[in-house]
Amino acid sequence: MEITKTALAEAWRRKADGHVQLHGVGLPPVAFSEDELEECAERAEDPDGGLCLVLGRDGVVRGFHGPYREVFATRDLELALYLIAEAAVRRRAAGPEETADALGRIDPAWGRRFRGGGLDDMGTAESCGRDPLEGLAWIAGSWREQAPYTTLAFYRAAPGRAVDAEELALLYGADPAQVAAGTRLKDLEAVDNGRVHWDRQWESCCYGQAGEWTFLLYHDTPPGSFADKEAYAALGIKESVWLTATAAKAIYTFDYMRDSRRVDDDWGVLELIWYERGRAPYLRGGELDFLNRALRRAELDHPELTNTFQLYFHALEESLGLSLPRRDFAQGEVRAAYWATGQS
Repeated sequence: MEITKTALAEAWRRKADGHVQLHGVGLPPVAFSEDELEECAERAEDPDGGLCLVLGRDGVVRGFHGPYREVFATRDLELALYLIAEAAVRRRAAGPEETADALGRIDPAWGRRFRGGGLDDMGTAESCGRDPLEGLAWIAGSWREQAPYTTLAFYRAAPGRAVDAEELALLYGADPAQVAAGTRLKDLEAVDNGRVHWDRQWESCCYGQAGEWTFLLYHDTPPGSFADKEAYAALGIKESVWLTATAAKAIYTFDYMRDSRRVDDDWGVLELIWYERGRAPYLRGGELDFLNRALRRAELDHPELTNTFQLYFHALEESLGLSLPRRDFAQGEVRAAYWATGQS
């Protein structure tokens, strides 16, 4: 069935009239081209992020939050109705659990779909059963304040291989003598009761391996990083993740590369500030839909976490397996070095 504005409006009216949870909820503003989106967004319930629809001549319904951010595209009328209802119910609900319950009363499959975070109704996986602050989420709070480092970089090789942490640090420019000596963070902090490291921490890095990933944490890299392209290729890196904080500008970004290609559905820079509890931050059904699902699971599993950055980091741990050794950082046991070009 080709979706027209009339068919969409009539189907939505029947759905809204049949369920108290949708009483009074009208069809979102509809445009017929992206050129009309800005005007469409002004008519939305929330001009900064309310749902707008673009209905193409090919019958594809595309949803946008605001005039620039496409969040779904579908030819399936039932799925379009669900996504419209999800946005409407979420605005009225007190949180993800209440949203899930309300959608479930409209249609049990819709409740399961919301709980799963994807576009099917498979439901959530089993609860992780762990304290998220004992995993990667422990670093989320301090990272927003640029501590311990503004950039958290992770690298993973093909299954059965590991990216050599020492070689990676050296390619970035870590001091070879400190790498060879096995210098730890506590060694750097021990000099002059930590005052030297306080002055030089912006030219330092920490590195190591946690699970399948090798990590390298730093503020700024010295000139000449990655100069040896062949040595970098020899590390066998297949996936990499960069989490970067620019606290002075309140910009926090996520960058995921797989097989030398950025995974982002052609959205460009992905800012964590876009993530709101209960709203899938990435294109529904897109390349990062696995993270949408992990975030929904984190929201429903851990209602005690009100910090969206902690939820986001927990979702990264659950979906990609990212982790950092909290105890090693707390006790200063993590490997560390200054950049060689920063040595006086």
